[in-house]
Amino acid sequence: MGCSNCGTADGKPGGCQSHGSCGTGSCNRMNVFDWLSNLPIHDPASECRVMEISFNQGSRKDFYRNTTTQIFEKGDMVSVEGVSGFDVGSVSLTGELVRIQMKKKSVEEFHPDMKKVLRRASDRDLDLLKQNKAREQEAVIRSRAISRQLRLDMKVSQVEIQADGRKATFYYIADDRVDFRELIKIFASEFRVKVEMRQIGARQEAGKVGGVGSCGRELCCSTWLTDFKSVNTTAARYQNLSINQSKLSGQCGRLKCCLNYELDTYLDALQQFPDNADTLQVAKGTALLIKKDIFKNLMWYVLPDSNKQYPLLIERVKQIKKLNQQNIIPDDLGAIEVNTGKPKEELVNVDLTGQFSLKTLDKADRKKREMRKGSPLNRRENRQQPPPQSRDNRPPSQSRDNKPPSQPRDNRPPSQPRNNRPPQGKK
Repeated sequence: MGCSNCGTADGKPGGCQSHGSCGTGSCNRMNVFDWLSNLPIHDPASECRVMEISFNQGSRKDFYRNTTTQIFEKGDMVSVEGVSGFDVGSVSLTGELVRIQMKKKSVEEFHPDMKKVLRRASDRDLDLLKQNKAREQEAVIRSRAISRQLRLDMKVSQVEIQADGRKATFYYIADDRVDFRELIKIFASEFRVKVEMRQIGARQEAGKVGGVGSCGRELCCSTWLTDFKSVNTTAARYQNLSINQSKLSGQCGRLKCCLNYELDTYLDALQQFPDNADTLQVAKGTALLIKKDIFKNLMWYVLPDSNKQYPLLIERVKQIKKLNQQNIIPDDLGAIEVNTGKPKEELVNVDLTGQFSLKTLDKADRKKREMRKGSPLNRRENRQQPPPQSRDNRPPSQSRDNKPPSQPRDNRPPSQPRNNRPPQGKK
């Protein structure tokens, strides 16, 4: 997401020079649209003097009281009170809408401990902010190495340094309680700042890192979602979703927050379905309920003797349930036929030279595989073919090389050779 001021020129991003907080509001994280800004205020004395200020590219917001006579608008960089110094942030919301946001977060408008807006940020303040923000990435790497040396079961996710460089907030993730007494001393001497450790969860870390979800849009936790509600697998079961941990989990490793978005709609639609209708008694056996379709108002059952699913209307289920209470068992479920839609069309590829089906490619590929040497199908065909005949149409058993022995010319048996003829007398 980016505005027209953040375009790319000569291969380099120009940027709108708002120091991490876009002046138009389109690049600002957790941006709030002030739909009351155009309404006229008749009584200036009753105008809300509290402003919402965002820090670190909108990942953190807080309320500050404007005690100055200046009028600030959305996107202005201001200097506010910090811990033993000042901090620099961007004005994200002003006017009457701030009171609504304060009511949501249970913040009193006239609380005496609310911090104040000091002035409009000067060039010196912005330079200090830029210098200290450049130290944050190095501080993350160094703090992770120190925690690893101390063998602490924790992970430093992000480090936020105050604009004047006097305080640093270390955001970490840990499953159990961590002893920070030695760690804070090392951090204070290493970075020369006042250290504040703040534990966050996996969802908050994903919101700070950012990313793109499976829907193709930016993560909700990094754009507009501020309150994280608990999500369990019951929400997936109500919506007939398969309990697949890899598909139901987000980038934080927890169940996706969007599972709760449509849960109320499903719960309202399920109220018209009958209760205690998990089983139905029919002549073929006990039918078990497997799912409910709120869009078609159908309840799907399966019988024990088959894997076929039978869709039933809600009225039919109520009727069978009433008969079962009267100890009457109907003959069948009375399932209806569900139109699945249009028949599946054959995938066709259109080319400039014509039109052909992709099945022809499968047939050609199969034919090539069958013609390969040593394929089982080719061997089977070779067994079924008749044996080849020789050139003189004789079987292979009577070929020239294997011809039977010829009889002697004088028709003598083979046991009497020619050399053993009886001697003949002289004439």
